[in-house]
Amino acid sequence: MKVFCQAFADDIVLVFEGDTALEIEIEANRVLNAIDKWGKENKLKFAPHKTCALLSTRRLKYDVPRLAMGNVEIKYFSQIKILGLTIDSGLTFNAHVGTVCQKAIARYKLLARAARVGWGLSPDIIRTIYVAVIEPTIMYASAAWAPTVEKMGVQKRLNTVQRGFAQKICRAYRTVSLNSAMLLAGLLPLDLRILEVSRLYGIKKGVSHPALGDREVERMAPAIEDPHPAEQEGLGFGLVDEDSYSDVANSHVHRIYTDGSKIEGRVGAALSVWEGEAETKAVKLALPPYCTVYQAELLALQRAVIRACKSGVAKVGIFSDSRSALQAVTLGSPHPLAVQTRAALRKAASQRREVALFWIKAHAGLRGNERVDQLAKEAALGSKRKPDYDLCPVSFVKRILRQDTIGEWDRRYDYPVIQCDTKEMTKNEDATVAHIATLILRRKQS
Repeated sequence: MKVFCQAFADDIVLVFEGDTALEIEIEANRVLNAIDKWGKENKLKFAPHKTCALLSTRRLKYDVPRLAMGNVEIKYFSQIKILGLTIDSGLTFNAHVGTVCQKAIARYKLLARAARVGWGLSPDIIRTIYVAVIEPTIMYASAAWAPTVEKMGVQKRLNTVQRGFAQKICRAYRTVSLNSAMLLAGLLPLDLRILEVSRLYGIKKGVSHPALGDREVERMAPAIEDPHPAEQEGLGFGLVDEDSYSDVANSHVHRIYTDGSKIEGRVGAALSVWEGEAETKAVKLALPPYCTVYQAELLALQRAVIRACKSGVAKVGIFSDSRSALQAVTLGSPHPLAVQTRAALRKAASQRREVALFWIKAHAGLRGNERVDQLAKEAALGSKRKPDYDLCPVSFVKRILRQDTIGEWDRRYDYPVIQCDTKEMTKNEDATVAHIATLILRRKQS
């Protein structure tokens, strides 16, 4: 007997799976009684009359389990709504798709009142509204109902929503075909976008993808890895310009400069350790080509803080020209490298070592920064060692999925085109336009 429990705020979802109705009835009532008993012991009252039950089965003939909680019978419904997702007994999700499409159409009608033919909202603004409002509205919880987009009825509903926006963006006549309007507007079909988002969700949860191979996807660290907000010490970094650099450098005899680089499709990072006016050590770090400069900058910062903790020096200054990486560390980003860097900073503070972070301008003629910039480029171009950090960024996964989506869209209209004389039309005009436009989209993606 399989039992799944998920709690969110004041809502609790229980899922029971069994071979017979009697098996589900016995186990479900046992769990419900245990929950009711726990609530009474902890002075928490549940509402059985507000509890809804949904039965999903493929059997044509079946018994209905009788459920009760606190001697109150729990009623069955043909569909229930959980956190904005409408689930029906047949798991068709037709009601949910209809609801989100109605919301999107209502918002489109409000938009259409403002966007007229000769005045109103510009195509760029309409596109922004579509991407920022309409798509998220429809694709909410799409990982749960994505398989239903293969049905023609669902695709027609989605096409109805998308058609109006595509025509507004490209300012086409109402008689233009849906495919041509979407191509001119630069919009992907909603059903393919839904599948793309659901695949991305699955990859983030550990589902393999053929294009990724054995690469491990980078996942954000859980909040529990950081200390409680009440126990967190304020982190920050200083801003150093050309005028104040000499004073800061004199006050920090031991300094570490960090940098990351991506050049010719290759990625590297580097550290330059200085004592006084001389460089004492240079460290090059290798990353695979699919990594980003942001990851390289964070990796360099993490290694610099760890090196500062192991150096035994009481006061170390770490200088970086990546403000985004410094903000990720000091503002509590869940990026795994940022979390590890904060942990190293807390360890240094517990050892009564002062490790200060500073932001300096890039290419401002500062010796340490120019030196580490050269080292990072050398690490990117010349390193043949095993990568020091090889987690695959989500941006790389999105790029692969987008290429798959465009390829699938192209295959839908991969029909032969028959050459005709000037008095005849080519066969399947939409297919020709679609094929040409997908080639343009691929060029933009590359």
